[in-house]
Amino acid sequence: MASEPIAAAQGRLGVLAQHLAPPEAGDLLVQQLTAGGGSHSRGGYDPTFPQATTSAAFPPAVFDLLALDGLLSPEERALRDRVRAYMETHVAPVIADYWEKAEFPHPLVPSFAALGLAGGPIKGYGCPGLSILANGMAVVEVGRVDASCSTFLLVHSHLAMLTIALLGSEEQKQELLPRMAKFELVGCWALTEPSNGSDASALTSTATKVPGGWMLNGYKRWIGNGTWADVCIMWARNNQDGQVNAFIVRKGNPGLRTSKIQNKIALRCVQNADMEFSQCFVPDSARLPGVSNFNDTNKVLAISRIMVAWQPVGFCAGVYDMAVRYCSERKQFGSALGGFQLVQERLARMGGTIQAMWLACWRLSKLYEEGRMTHEQASLVKAWTSARGREVVALGRELLGGNGILSHFHVAKAFCDIEAIYTYEGTYDVNVLVAGRRITGAAAFRAPAKAGSSSAAAGTGAGAKGHREGDKEQQQGAGSRAK
Repeated sequence: MASEPIAAAQGRLGVLAQHLAPPEAGDLLVQQLTAGGGSHSRGGYDPTFPQATTSAAFPPAVFDLLALDGLLSPEERALRDRVRAYMETHVAPVIADYWEKAEFPHPLVPSFAALGLAGGPIKGYGCPGLSILANGMAVVEVGRVDASCSTFLLVHSHLAMLTIALLGSEEQKQELLPRMAKFELVGCWALTEPSNGSDASALTSTATKVPGGWMLNGYKRWIGNGTWADVCIMWARNNQDGQVNAFIVRKGNPGLRTSKIQNKIALRCVQNADMEFSQCFVPDSARLPGVSNFNDTNKVLAISRIMVAWQPVGFCAGVYDMAVRYCSERKQFGSALGGFQLVQERLARMGGTIQAMWLACWRLSKLYEEGRMTHEQASLVKAWTSARGREVVALGRELLGGNGILSHFHVAKAFCDIEAIYTYEGTYDVNVLVAGRRITGAAAFRAPAKAGSSSAAAGTGAGAKGHREGDKEQQQGAGSRAK
């Protein structure tokens, strides 16, 4: 009987000895070492952990388990492949270092611009006029490698540029869109305020009419690209009629001050700003004539929210691809991790959820292209994909073990980044309340009124009317916390 524990111990020692033995000449990691060498930022090889490949050499795309590729047109597939190749070749090798330093990868902007993605759905003015689904594929492929680059594109293209295209004057479009399409000018979108995040329609920034223009005053927060953008779309309440208007504010405009928000754990490459507008004068030509009230934001957010719904699909695709490769390379107990039942269960669950997320976004995109999408549908899908995205990324973090908390193995970076998407462009809770209002017919955006208070009266009077109008704005705007 005493020999049984000894035999078991010998078996465990044998497994450990196998791990400590030098790799064979044909081993994948030996090939990477001899071919690439260097640090984890080159060739995907980390000399401190040669047992698995880092995200600097991004893994093949294997996340399409249901042949969803067949739902794309040849043009959409070609765009997807072009963006995928660029992100894997140019961005993946360097982006983890930028993320660690919380710096934006400015040297990549010229080559990124050459992809022709800026102003994606806009026709004319040097913009590509892509289908909504093609734009979604671009968002997925950029986000698959890096969430910060994906958000940079969305803020510039689907918020700043789209607002000018849909709500600007012809002169504003002619002047700004061609240069923004080439990334010669970069845009930001200033809606969210320190006092108003989800309750975006209650913004307090003001626009006062003065001879020759407008005087802007107020504070904005969480403004993506805000520290260095050339063109800012600033939303403020008109002191004359109390309605929300939009204005173009240029970089360096007197009265505009910006500062970078520090210590973020998510989207670290995105330069989010606090912005102060203090007696900031802009000429009459800076006002966007297509904006007469807050509800006009919905013309922009209808498309923007579709793109944000696609973002978690890209994040999860990258995490899944990384986890599949890692589990095929990393060995424990004498076998690759991919041979264990619990690992396979997690991979299958991740893969199945990604298919469902992709299909929900595909349907949403088609509904928009058919002119049948509602704000409630967009909010439902955005809320659902961001919530499911958190689950998928968390499973990927589990599969990578200790390496799941290292940014150059990609999963940790995505694990942090998905938290921002769960919150911006309408928090999960606000978006599900938008969907819930459509389902039940009852708005639940505001706390219940106290019994006996005047606001608890049965829906009569000016106060009740104001609440109903505010609820309508919330239903449509869904707390568009800026990126």
